[in-house]
Amino acid sequence: MYKKILITGADGFIGSHLVETLLAENYNVTAFVYYNSFNSWGWLDTFPKEKLQNIEVIAGDIRDGESVRKAVKNVNAVLHLAALISIPFSYNAPDLYVDTNIKGTLNVLQACRDQAVERVIVTSTSEVYGTAQYVPINEQHPLQPQSPYSATKIAADALAESFYRTFNLSLTIARPFNTYGPRQSARAIIPTIITQLLNGSREIKLGSLHPTRDLSYVKDTCKGFLALLNCREAIGKTVNIGSGREISVGDLAKLMIDQINPDAKIIHEEMRKRPDKSEVERLLCDNSLIKQLTGWEPEVSLKEGLKLTIEWFKNKENLNKYKWEIYNV
Repeated sequence: MYKKILITGADGFIGSHLVETLLAENYNVTAFVYYNSFNSWGWLDTFPKEKLQNIEVIAGDIRDGESVRKAVKNVNAVLHLAALISIPFSYNAPDLYVDTNIKGTLNVLQACRDQAVERVIVTSTSEVYGTAQYVPINEQHPLQPQSPYSATKIAADALAESFYRTFNLSLTIARPFNTYGPRQSARAIIPTIITQLLNGSREIKLGSLHPTRDLSYVKDTCKGFLALLNCREAIGKTVNIGSGREISVGDLAKLMIDQINPDAKIIHEEMRKRPDKSEVERLLCDNSLIKQLTGWEPEVSLKEGLKLTIEWFKNKENLNKYKWEIYNV
């Protein structure tokens, strides 16, 4: 068990849940969060004081090599999650995605190499596969950059692999499919639907309804990260984390409409659609490798996970953090 673990992107959705997962397993956690003049620690600010007391928080910028080097000093393992993730915003600001996702990952890799970090997990995404050429999608599936975001993640993965092959960095690329749950950003499909419904909207505005996604509850994804962290056989490998189930956006929306307001109707809004060649039409994970390596299995069903997520959003303090009435890119 690694004594001290650094999580980059600890202020974000998956990162904050990963902090909780590691604390529950008695790890010594250092949280690297994005520096801002408000001294906001993102979702970590919602943690009770007794939990925050067990975390060392370092504010910096993944794009700044010196910030990263200071954060990596004296840690045994690094879980690198910091990234820009919105696909629509990557159409508008590709330079920023290159700086954050590629250069930021390079900063982490170089710092880990310089500090002789024992174990590194680099976070990828199922978006690197693009629309499935075959299903289920295993780790040998061709990579297809269908957005500037996915292109930068492909490049970051290639850099990570090069550091394993060139410098023998003990590294695994974790490739989660679609993770959902409490604290997910407003740009994701599930919070988009839930926040509209809970704010009383009878017309749920969505883009394309036919694409399918492979959804994992955030706690399952975090357990997948932890399983890979402690698996020596995963070093040098890219490993999918996904449920092995798929559902269309339209059917997913109906599940939530049925739970919250069966009278609501889905309204198509053109501005929410991706460009035709950029839309990932189908994602379905082959999770056999992570099962084989670690014994990890998804535990939370989609029905149960959606119920837990909806209950979290029903808390007004949580719901009011989301600008449901506008399209979040």
